[in-house]
Amino acid sequence: MKTTMNFYDFSRWFEQNRPNNFSRAGLRALFDYFEEFEEDTGQEWEFDGIALCCDFTEYDDLNEFKANYTCEEFQEIEDWEGINDYTIVIPICEKSFLIQIF
Repeated sequence: MKTTMNFYDFSRWFEQNRPNNFSRAGLRALFDYFEEFEEDTGQEWEFDGIALCCDFTEYDDLNEFKANYTCEEFQEIEDWEGINDYTIVIPICEKSFLIQIF
């Protein structure tokens, strides 16, 4: 049995269970990413909020990312698009983004 989830359901789960994991804009970007994934692939994606919290991290800007990923190759990246070579990057706005942890 599956339940259809809209953005309200998605964001409500995080508000109730993991309120400090993602910003509201980050949640919207993550939700939209998985909706597009379903549309593009024709595969249903099964929601697992805990897995999302473990698999994705939100960064306010590139400097915050570089503080966590201190390897020299990451220090040379000039914008979030440079991270695409290593993992999934989901832009939130001009400066902030989500990545799949690697």
